[in-house]
Amino acid sequence: MKTRIAVAGAGYIGRAHIRAAQSSPSCALSAIVDPSPEAAKTAAGAGVPLFKSLDELLESNRPDGIILATPNQLHVAQARQCAAAGVPILLEKPIAPTVAEGEQLLEFIDKKRAKVLIGHHRAHSPIMAKAKEVIASGVLGRLVAVMGSATFFKPDHYFSDAPWRREIGAGPILLNMIHEVHNLRVLCGEIVAVQAFASQAVRGFPVEDTVAINLRFASGVLGSFMLSDTAACARSWEQTSRENEAYPSYEDEDCYVIAGTDGSLSVPTMRLKTYPSAPDRSWWKPFEVRVVGIVRDDPIKHQLEHFGAVVRGEAEPLVSARDGLANLRVTEAISHAAKSGKTVEIS
Repeated sequence: MKTRIAVAGAGYIGRAHIRAAQSSPSCALSAIVDPSPEAAKTAAGAGVPLFKSLDELLESNRPDGIILATPNQLHVAQARQCAAAGVPILLEKPIAPTVAEGEQLLEFIDKKRAKVLIGHHRAHSPIMAKAKEVIASGVLGRLVAVMGSATFFKPDHYFSDAPWRREIGAGPILLNMIHEVHNLRVLCGEIVAVQAFASQAVRGFPVEDTVAINLRFASGVLGSFMLSDTAACARSWEQTSRENEAYPSYEDEDCYVIAGTDGSLSVPTMRLKTYPSAPDRSWWKPFEVRVVGIVRDDPIKHQLEHFGAVVRGEAEPLVSARDGLANLRVTEAISHAAKSGKTVEIS
């Protein structure tokens, strides 16, 4: 019998979860929760009941697990409600709008011993798994630096369709950079300090549209990252990974370069440049160049299968609530650094 999964929130990311549940070999979509009129069409098309609230769902059609793909401001209250009801949760990132709220939620989750997977879907990407494997092999030598970017252009209707996206509590640091933070932590370890410059000059919204970020990792690795949702540029995960067909992609672009003392890895083209032997390392010496073989597949699909295993007690969450809070700490630190102009240390 398939694991019954309900999805709360029938917006863009909610519909992606709905499609994944419909095609899953181990999970089945059991219901949709959303008060909007548009959600009725989505539920009818999926052939499942629609509920206006979590209260209605939990009273009459309790699922095995629930995906909370609702606006950020609802995450804490809804996660607490589901945890109190004993229903396992896939909570879309961020875990909470603020670190303070995330800390309180984590305390509640621990108290209830709730099963919670945070929706950093790239953690389930085969590309990320291979990049992590390459770095762990030691072929790059000691890690020295990481250079990254998430530069793309969001159209006007992205904000008019959901006006909360241009208000405080949204913005590319919280909506987009938090994905990058998790990837960078996976590849290079914990981030312990940040610096940042932010600008809202192009759109003039209350939230930023462009940010330049410096990162210091616990290992001594240093990083630089350019973030913008108003830059007509393809150096973003969505436009390079080819994991989501909704985005055009470009095979000659990367969004991360991880450099060590012996070589570098560009992700996601997986171009690997290494010196033939350590004694001959020099910028006057040529690199050996090759491309690491990878499998490309939809991480949302893999995330759902993992969530099903978490619900059934077959696996521990790959991205725990503590991981989600750690990612939020870094993104909040970036916001603080941009506002203060100071280096922000992260405990």
